[in-house]
Amino acid sequence: MKRMQFTAVVEYCKDTSLYVGYVPHFPGAHSQGETLDELNKNLKEVIEMLLEDGEPSFASEFVGTQQIVAIA
Repeated sequence: MKRMQFTAVVEYCKDTSLYVGYVPHFPGAHSQGETLDELNKNLKEVIEMLLEDGEPSFASEFVGTQQIVAIA
């Protein structure tokens, strides 16, 4: 088995009190959880299930995030 590492974007939804995460440019690679640990476990399960269909081919690569300051 090949070990693969993915970067997930994680947000906290105040409406549902859940952490929501997704892997950019990886269709279907998204999940949620009540804690960050649960989200991590759920995302890992989803990604492993998606990888059963073969390795994804990404047209672009996740680089990072930036903080933008805007004046309103």
